[in-house]
Amino acid sequence: MPESEQTAAPIDVLLWGCCDMGKPRTRIALAAMKAAGIPVRSIRKDLWSGVEDKSRLGRTGMVLFALRYLFAYPALVLRFLLAPRPDAILLAYPGLIDALVIGPLARRRGIPVVWDVFICAYDTVVRDRKMLDPDRMPARLLRFAERLAAGNATKLVLDTRAHARLFAELYDVPSDRLSAILVGAEADAFSAAKTAPFSCEDCGPSTRVLFYGQFIPLHGIDTIIRAASLPEAAGIEWTIIGTGQETRRIRQMVDSKPVANVEWIDWCDYRDLHRHIRRADVTLGIFGHSEKAASVIPNKVFQLILSGKPVVTRDSPAMRELLAGDEAGIALVPPGDPQALLTAIRRLAAEPRHTDHTAIAARFSIDALGKDWRAVFEEVLDHGAPHGLKQRTSSSRKGIA
Repeated sequence: MPESEQTAAPIDVLLWGCCDMGKPRTRIALAAMKAAGIPVRSIRKDLWSGVEDKSRLGRTGMVLFALRYLFAYPALVLRFLLAPRPDAILLAYPGLIDALVIGPLARRRGIPVVWDVFICAYDTVVRDRKMLDPDRMPARLLRFAERLAAGNATKLVLDTRAHARLFAELYDVPSDRLSAILVGAEADAFSAAKTAPFSCEDCGPSTRVLFYGQFIPLHGIDTIIRAASLPEAAGIEWTIIGTGQETRRIRQMVDSKPVANVEWIDWCDYRDLHRHIRRADVTLGIFGHSEKAASVIPNKVFQLILSGKPVVTRDSPAMRELLAGDEAGIALVPPGDPQALLTAIRRLAAEPRHTDHTAIAARFSIDALGKDWRAVFEEVLDHGAPHGLKQRTSSSRKGIA
């Protein structure tokens, strides 16, 4: 055991509520805490198994979920009241309702609450995905609920400083109640050794480009289709994996102007993604225009970097937090620009097929993230001075703040 873990004060953390363990963010965060010597016990109810895209539940699905939540919380609250008192409570995504329920009880018992917000619900549903009219009552209620939930937490954690600033501006949250911790990726599923091509024969003569995701607006999938439609895209094979909110619109684009070199796969098991990544010469992140697209780094970008693959994604304040400067094998392009996307693909395809992203991956390693999470809990337990809005990563300790 590292010396830092031997001398670090023990912290008893309770994971409470109805978090989604299907989200890599939550699994990675818990693994990081374990690496940092923070034991996390849990009182939780799993409501999200089998639900990959929450935006596609529909009205009936949302009503059923509301009922499941309603019946879950009495037992969760009782178990919390009967359990040993923790040093801190951790709420993981989606923790909005968890924060509304446990906040007053935790305050009464003097227990700090760390809410890993991860995704701002109002910004996602109303401003980015435009699923609710901001002037109608459902959107107003969502914003009110999220503001109230944020007030119930001692510390709010998001994935980037840019995303934390967006949340702060939306709800007037003081900077000393916000922290940013990168998402990272699961090394057992996305290691460079696992996704490297087996041989030159496996690579093939054409340039193979891969995108996978849930087809949400911030992905900017229409930009990928437009790039594939350009005459200069001849000789490039495009694989797109996923379905979601944008499926119908993208299908109409493809049908109106068929692109022969695009393969669309509706679904792929998470555990099998490495097979598609291994075959790809260049991989794609996101290309959306929204403020959220500029403020987040999606899971896939971390996964592709860890896989050692060339990556093209949109230039954004969030990506600039991760990168120390110009990094080999990573191209940042303007959002919504198919020509710039295609030019970047061509450039990366001419470089070595397997890129050394070791230095970048070290910035979101499990050990680095574990130190970040320990620092957050130490802060709320008054073991450290307030840090304000800082990127709590190994890169920030080297001056990227």
